[in-house]
Amino acid sequence: MLKELWKERQQLVEEQLVRELEQEPPLDARLAESMRYSLMAGGKRLRPILLMAAADAVGAKGTDYLTAACALEMIHTYSLIHDDLPAMDNDDYRRGKLTNHKVYGDGMAVLAGDALLTLAFEVIARQQHTDPATLLRVVQEISTAAGMN
Repeated sequence: MLKELWKERQQLVEEQLVRELEQEPPLDARLAESMRYSLMAGGKRLRPILLMAAADAVGAKGTDYLTAACALEMIHTYSLIHDDLPAMDNDDYRRGKLTNHKVYGDGMAVLAGDALLTLAFEVIARQQHTDPATLLRVVQEISTAAGMN
């Protein structure tokens, strides 16, 4: 049962990530392509699934928090793109695919990571089923956790 639930939620996350990327037509198609390349490169989608499971655990409906869950995945992907850069770990592959900077160049990879981080907070702001004061605390907590500390 857990395996089926994981697969179901993983699919929900994948579909929502695509919808979030397609909210508005991009001003720079190459940047959008670079963002999509890394964000949709696969993975377990652990963070979004854990967020939904935490909501379930406290009596809420986890899938109601799919939007915020996808924002967490965007932040995670931004960190991976930046971590792979030559100035950091200088990795050539992630999950069996060429890293973003190997495909799009260092500059575009930096921009893709930055754009995903910024988009994540735009996406969190669209989260429904959450009162504004709680949502503001969530934004503060996530920005602190994703920041220098």
